[in-house]
Amino acid sequence: MARKLYVRINQAEKPLVLVRDHETRTWRPQDGQRVDLNAGDKGIFSVLIGGRSVRAFVVKEDRELGLVKVRIGGKLYTMTLEDERAHLMQTLGLDKRAGIVSPELKAPMPGLVLNVLVKPGDAVKKNDPVLVLEAMKMENVIKAPGDAVVAQVHAVQGKAVEKGQLLLVFAKG
Repeated sequence: MARKLYVRINQAEKPLVLVRDHETRTWRPQDGQRVDLNAGDKGIFSVLIGGRSVRAFVVKEDRELGLVKVRIGGKLYTMTLEDERAHLMQTLGLDKRAGIVSPELKAPMPGLVLNVLVKPGDAVKKNDPVLVLEAMKMENVIKAPGDAVVAQVHAVQGKAVEKGQLLLVFAKG
């Protein structure tokens, strides 16, 4: 089964999606673009893109935060790396990195909204219950990802939601 790695370069809105079929294989762009990557000395890479060779130097790496700074030519690029799980958490608005509260809370699964526990203007603390979602005959309490103020409520009691559907929008608390 192919694994994916999501790379955001200089905080780009849309990540570059890399895939590989096996742990020993090289990561390659999902779109099929041909890229050859060869490791030289520690932190130095030769990248062949469309027949053009480019040298890339790793300037700084923080594996815990998934950050890599790379110098190519005279330009410095900051890359944020996310595995599939981290990307899904961020996409669903459940990103908890560095205490950052995602401005949107999305449905983690399809279900029925049983109860909306907040309204616009309500201040919530991290892990405060904000709504109850029934999925697979179980009640799931959805909690606030961090300290914030509820800006908008999109969830409607008694209405079904799909996975990834916008439930709430937060403003900084």
